[in-house]
Amino acid sequence: MKRWIAGILALFNLGNGLVMLSAGSVWWSLVPGAADTGPFNPHLVQDVGIAFLAAGLGLAARAWRPAWWPAAVAGAAFLAGHGLLHLAMIAGGHDRHAASDLIAVILPATLALYSALPSPREQPGETPCVVSSRAVCCVPIPSATVTTPVISR
Repeated sequence: MKRWIAGILALFNLGNGLVMLSAGSVWWSLVPGAADTGPFNPHLVQDVGIAFLAAGLGLAARAWRPAWWPAAVAGAAFLAGHGLLHLAMIAGGHDRHAASDLIAVILPATLALYSALPSPREQPGETPCVVSSRAVCCVPIPSATVTTPVISR
């Protein structure tokens, strides 16, 4: 279930980030409350669009491979911070779009945190590293297969 939630949120965040990067002024005019913060700033919208892309990629990694949940935690951290900012604005009475913020910002951030963390039955596997004179390679594999790091020269 967590992987499905992560996958759906990944699509939402990837789409949002792509629109922010490719059609920022359209995004600015359509998102409730964005225009209330001041004039359109394309650089700011693109910067935040990249953050949404990163969050989406982290959640997509979790949906694709459960062992990659730390990537989703990193992406969810941005979404959680963004959600807490909006929650503080609502609590302080400085948000005229509380309902849309609850649905479009705070709820997805909460779901992202929930979906990013592994459930008790998802035991993260060992991550052995192969070290050579040219590179270090760490690949997640099931813990039943390898219990200690493999080191070669």
